[in-house]
Formats: sequence, structure tokens, C-alpha cells
Amino acid sequence: MKLLLDAVTKSYGSNLALDRFTADLEPGIYALLGPNGSGKSTLMNIITDNLKADSGTITYTSDEGVSEDVLKMGVRFREKLGFMPQYPGMYPNFSVERFMWYMAALKGMTKDAALEQIPEILRAVELDDVPRRKIGALSGGMKQRLALAQAVLGDPEILILDEPTAGLDPKQRISIRNYISRIAFNKIVLIATHVVPDVEFIARNVIMLKKGVIVDNAPPAELMKKIGGSVWLVPCREEDVGRLQNAFRVTNISRDEQTGEVLLRVLAGEKPEENARAVVPTLEDYYLWVFGERSGQEEL
Repeated sequence: MKLLLDAVTKSYGSNLALDRFTADLEPGIYALLGPNGSGKSTLMNIITDNLKADSGTITYTSDEGVSEDVLKMGVRFREKLGFMPQYPGMYPNFSVERFMWYMAALKGMTKDAALEQIPEILRAVELDDVPRRKIGALSGGMKQRLALAQAVLGDPEILILDEPTAGLDPKQRISIRNYISRIAFNKIVLIATHVVPDVEFIARNVIMLKKGVIVDNAPPAELMKKIGGSVWLVPCREEDVGRLQNAFRVTNISRDEQTGEVLLRVLAGEKPEENARAVVPTLEDYYLWVFGERSGQEEL
């Protein structure tokens, strides 16, 4: 199974939202990272046929090796999709359970399949204790988990998830991240997120998108290697924090409980201070290197 996106382009007037986006997706998790306005939601809406591209093609290849243009497949392709939009619309007077049965009917599932899957999925997203609660009475985090639940219902081959962990507390984020990782072995999963740590250890590849253009596409470990020796931990006094923030890209501020010193995590092409020590980069460091302001840095 493959999904090939070839030169997919979309403009809104004079604004080029996607510029010849090209990627070859196979089973596994792909993280789509980029700032607001980078084209992530546009891409997802094009893949799910909620938006028409100006040009380019999307080709689906089955396990049997048969390749087809997804636009020509129409409903047959949409049946293979599970989509979690960033701002899902759900009926506030429906209960959690009724909404899931409604979505099962829309997806053409049999009653037996729905009976088997709905309780299992609600347990996985920790909504099995509120099956009869109306959607309008759910918290934002509960609605987010329900949106994910309907996306995975029907065991789709391709999952498109737009900000799946937004609004969740740390425990729920970890639970949802583990669930997505567990079901992704035989699926193509595309996740757009601003919560970079959620995809650092589960993504097969990270696609970095900036103003509609792919600026990088590689496994997380390869991306982090690119800034090896450029991430520093700098101990300093409180009165030096402002100076260092003006001179360098500071990504985190903490305090050493033993010494009382302030610890700055700094991105810099060269050693920023004599007492600085190099630390292992994270995917979030690389994200900030690519998309953050680079005062005092060299380009890699």
C-alpha cells in the first residue's frame, strides 16, 4: 500500500498555500510540522477530498500493486480514509455512543463490526465511562478524543489527523500517542501537530513544511544529527538572561536546584559562552532551528 503525492499545488488568490508538494507515503507514521500558515491543513483537506488542488496528482497503490488516481476512485478511496479535522463539527445533542453509531452508519459498517469496535475504541481513548453523556456537555479534551475515535472507526487504511493531541493533558497526550503508535503498523498515518515531542519517537519520517514548501523530509534521528554540536546548556546569573536572549536563540529556561543558577538551552552554531556545554539535540530543537529566529547563529 502506498500513497504518492506528486507536485500537489494550491493557491488562495495570490497566496500560494502548497507549492508542488511531493511525498511517497507507505505504512507508518508521518509527522507534518510547520508554523501556522505553512499549508498543513490545506494538504490534509486535499488528501481527504474536502478541497480541490489546483494541480498535481495523488495516487493510491493497493497491496495488490494496482495504482489509481484517488480522484477517479472517489468514494472507494474515501472509504479507506479516517479523518480527524482540527475543528471537528459534532452534534451537541448526540450522546458519545450515539455519535459513534452514527459515524459507523455513515461509513457503511455492519452492526456486528460496530458492536465490536465501538466499545474497544472508546476504551482506548478513555471515553468508555461516559457513553451516554451528550457531546455538548463534554470538555474540550473529551471532544478531541471523540474526534479521534470516529476517525479510527472502521479500521481505515489511511489516517489523517490534524492536531490530535491539542487540548489534552500530559497523561492523555501520552495515552493517545501510544494508541496511535499501536494501530499504525499497517496504516499510513499523517499527523499535523505543533506538539513536537508527541511525534519525536513514533514518526517514521518528519516532513517540515514552510510556506507550502517542503524544507526537510527525513527520520527524526537524521534531522537531529544536523544540529549536533549546535545545542548548548548555558548556566548563568539571572541578570545575564536578557543579554543572552538578545544574542542567541534561547529555547528553554530552567534552574539548577543544586547551584541555584539559571540554565538556558541555547541554539548556536558556535559555543555561545565559555561555560556552555553541548547537549543532545531534540526534534523540538531542530524545529526551532528551522522555524525560529536565528539571531547570533550560523546557517547549517
